[in-house]
Amino acid sequence: MSKILKYAAAGIAASVASGLLPGQAALAAWELNMPVGVTELSEQIHRLHMLIFWICVIIAVAVFGMMIYSIVKFRHSQGAVAAKFDHSTKAEIVWTIVPVAILVAMAIPAAETLIRIEDTRNSELTIKVTGYQWKWQYEYLDQKVSFFSTLARDSDAARQLHSGIDPDTVEHYLLNVDKPLVVPVDTKVRVLLTSGDVIHAWWVPAFGMKKDAIPGFVNELWFRANQTGIYRGQCAELCGRDHGFMPVVVEVRSKDAYQAWLKEQQGGASAPAAAAIEQVNDGATAAIVAKAE
Repeated sequence: MSKILKYAAAGIAASVASGLLPGQAALAAWELNMPVGVTELSEQIHRLHMLIFWICVIIAVAVFGMMIYSIVKFRHSQGAVAAKFDHSTKAEIVWTIVPVAILVAMAIPAAETLIRIEDTRNSELTIKVTGYQWKWQYEYLDQKVSFFSTLARDSDAARQLHSGIDPDTVEHYLLNVDKPLVVPVDTKVRVLLTSGDVIHAWWVPAFGMKKDAIPGFVNELWFRANQTGIYRGQCAELCGRDHGFMPVVVEVRSKDAYQAWLKEQQGGASAPAAAAIEQVNDGATAAIVAKAE
C-alpha cells in the first residue's frame, strides 16, 4: 500500500509540474503559488488570483494592524477606560458600505474573467473530446481526423501487479499516452466535451482549464496556447476503477508543423490501405479479363 501511495503522490507531483513554465519545473515540489500557465486564459486567471490575493493582504494588514494597535494602546494596565456607548449608527453604516464596496470591486474583474472563459466565439479549430474508461477519443471536426489516446504501453506494463518493472525507470510514469492531442500554437481551440460511459473530467493544469465530460451532455471550453511544447494532465473525476490511468497529453506545435501532422493524419494512414485495395482490385480485374480472353 505504501508503494502505491508513493507512486500516486509522484504522479500528482508530476502533474503539477506539467502545469509550470519550463524554468519553474525544477521547483514544482516547492511551488506555493498558482502557476501562470501557457494560455491567455491561465494568465488572466493568474492575474485575477494575484489581484484578489493582494486585496486580502491589504485587508488583513489593516484589520490586524488596527487590532494590535488598539490592544497595545488601550490596554487596561495603561489606565484605559472602556467606552459606555452600545450603538453607533455611523459605525454600522461604515462597516456595511466598505465591505460591499470591496466585494463589488472584486466582482467586476472576476465577472470579466468568467465571461471570457465561456466565450468560445471566433474559434479557429474545434475538437470533440469523448471520455471512455479509460481513454480519450479526439475528433477534429471538419478535418476528418479521429483517434483514441490511451495510457502509454510502458506505463501500462509497469503498473501491473508483480510486473517487476520499477516505475521510477519509466519516463512520465502514468502521464504519457500513445497518441497525444496535437494543436497549433497561437490558435483558439474550442473543445467539445462529452462521455460515452461515466463522468470524466478533461484537465490540463498548464492551460488553466478543467471541465467535466458528462454522458448525454456536451460541455465546452477553449484555450489558446502561446508556447509550443508538451503539456500533461489527467482525468480529474473518480470515474471508476483504474481511473488514475487516464492521462491527458497535449502537444502544441508550430502552425507549419501542425499542418504537416494534419496532412499526415488525413492521408498517411488511409492512403496506403486504399492503394493496396485498389491494387488488389486492379489485379483481380486484370485476371478476369485475361481469363475471358
